[in-house]
Amino acid sequence: MLRILKLIVPFALFLIILSACGEEYEGDFSYKVKDFTFTDQTGEKISKDDFTGSFWVADFVFTNCETVCPPMTSNMVRLQNQLSDAGLNDVQLASFSVDPKRDTPEALTEFAKSRGATNLDNWHLFTGYDFDTIKEFSIKSFKSALEKVPDSDQFMHATSFFLVSPEGNAIKRYDGRKPGDMKKIVQDIKDMQ
Repeated sequence: MLRILKLIVPFALFLIILSACGEEYEGDFSYKVKDFTFTDQTGEKISKDDFTGSFWVADFVFTNCETVCPPMTSNMVRLQNQLSDAGLNDVQLASFSVDPKRDTPEALTEFAKSRGATNLDNWHLFTGYDFDTIKEFSIKSFKSALEKVPDSDQFMHATSFFLVSPEGNAIKRYDGRKPGDMKKIVQDIKDMQ
């Protein structure tokens, strides 16, 4: 009996330690978001580590966009309001500019405000890197293509909103152009908490 207890006690402790390591969130996929430190609209350096422990939603936009970015940004405002209404105040939002040469912190702030943003406390609009850096980040972190349109000041980029888990994995994708998908994001986060 003593011999069995000597085997069971260490095994039980191992299981307790293992279960305390954190929850893995299930999604449609699991892409590890690469480490980053970028400048947000306030001029502050924000890193991936600053999001650890919280769900966050990411998208890719640029202020000179003539097609999908204005409605996507309006939907990010809509999502921010719905998250607040649902009491999900710890969820962070991250919009990564694909045109960092043009998109200064001031330009990004104005762009968000022109689409209805009144509060950017939990919304970081990132710039301060070069195009190749954000292209690699988009592809490696979100499996999402990013290209500059030849002979143009426009870019081809994902129109998705990506849900990122508290441990830093992109786990779900939504259509950032569809207002109805914002409700899906809120519901998915509620279901996972």
